Amino acid sequence: MKKITARAIVCICLAGILSLGTLLFVGKFMLNGGNWVSFAGNRHLYTDGVLKSGRILDRNGNLLVGVEDGKWVYNKNANIRKATLHAVGVPQGLIGTGALTRFADKLTGYNLVTGAKPILPGGRDLYLTLDADVCQAAYKALAGYKGTVGVYNYKTGQILCMVSSPSYDPQNPPKIEEGDSKYEGVYMNRLLSATFIPGSTFKLVTVAAALDEIPNVQQQTFHCSGSYEINGKMITCPSAHGDLTLEQALNVSCNCTFGQLSVQLGGDILEQYAQKVGLTTNYSVNGIRTAVSTFDFNTGDDWELAWSGIGQGKDLVNPCAMMVYAGAIANGGSAANPQIISHTSFLKGVRTSIYIEHHTRNMLDTQTADTLAEMMRSNVINNYGQSNFPNLDIGAKSGTAQSDGSKEDNAWFVGFLQEAEHPLAFVVLVEGGGSGSKAAGKVANTVLQAAVKE
Repeated sequence: MKKITARAIVCICLAGILSLGTLLFVGKFMLNGGNWVSFAGNRHLYTDGVLKSGRILDRNGNLLVGVEDGKWVYNKNANIRKATLHAVGVPQGLIGTGALTRFADKLTGYNLVTGAKPILPGGRDLYLTLDADVCQAAYKALAGYKGTVGVYNYKTGQILCMVSSPSYDPQNPPKIEEGDSKYEGVYMNRLLSATFIPGSTFKLVTVAAALDEIPNVQQQTFHCSGSYEINGKMITCPSAHGDLTLEQALNVSCNCTFGQLSVQLGGDILEQYAQKVGLTTNYSVNGIRTAVSTFDFNTGDDWELAWSGIGQGKDLVNPCAMMVYAGAIANGGSAANPQIISHTSFLKGVRTSIYIEHHTRNMLDTQTADTLAEMMRSNVINNYGQSNFPNLDIGAKSGTAQSDGSKEDNAWFVGFLQEAEHPLAFVVLVEGGGSGSKAAGKVANTVLQAAVKE
């Protein structure tokens, strides 16, 4: 009897393990089945490693790439092909963020019931949230510089513009030799997959922390003589700004003021706010994970901490995360998570999917966000010049960041439009562009004018 009982217990345990394993497999299949099926070795979907069905279109129905007579054919406009390379990808899978690679299951019509052989045969239309004309405007505005431009709707999360440079024409691909500086990083999507020293754009984080953590900071006066000594080492400004309020200090991007604020706040607070405002968040853009920003606020002395709070030192920020933070500032403290897929449909037919908006947690208190938005609007009016952004209700912060391997600094420009019809946040990075407001600000205006027009 004891043997029978023991054997029964063993059988029950084995059955339990089998059931748990089955449930685990079913769960993973439901979550990852599309990725498994769209593996390039699946001969039902691929020929010689190349997907053979579906079309990719922009938000307005403009063809970006599609299969014709068994071959992939791109948009007729060469600049659009280059501008959307990192969003669309190439059939060979060289662009990790490309839709041809990441969303192959959606192009084939894969579903959980019939798998790789959909109920109705033929591929699917995949509509991206991108506007091809806005992307083209961004690519042209970068004028051959390496860098990235991102624009998204902070209410809905839809990305209108995602451009990374350098790029190339996927319909007429060049022969890229190893070490060719012209195409350095050409397969990387700089908006989603890279990090860069943020320069003074990080002061938007330091300001947020100061507004919350330092009592009456807006009523304080800060003095800038052109330099500020910490532990026998100097924090320097391009010029002596004199006495400044916090808003004025942000207007002129005073390093001395923000160095003092950083030391007063301390490394723990700055680290807390870098996390709170989403810079260290690993965003999922329809399953494409963004790079994570990194900081080191607590391993050096106060001088190094000051430079970190200014946006130099060891700070490395993902441009997409900075764009979302700008959207949260404009939107009262939170914003929609970015997405690149609009919907799928049968070829020239009925929709087969919808995508639900998701929003970030509250990054900032509403009052803090509103105050910071007003200060960024003041930057434009009192420093960058509203005339450089005609008919745009824009708030912004520039950044000029130290760069490796370039004679010129990297130029940043990040901000938002607070317009009911165009709730857009943006980020521009021009590598080796020099002055943030002049180089990247000019690109931002060109792209935003195109986005508002569309």
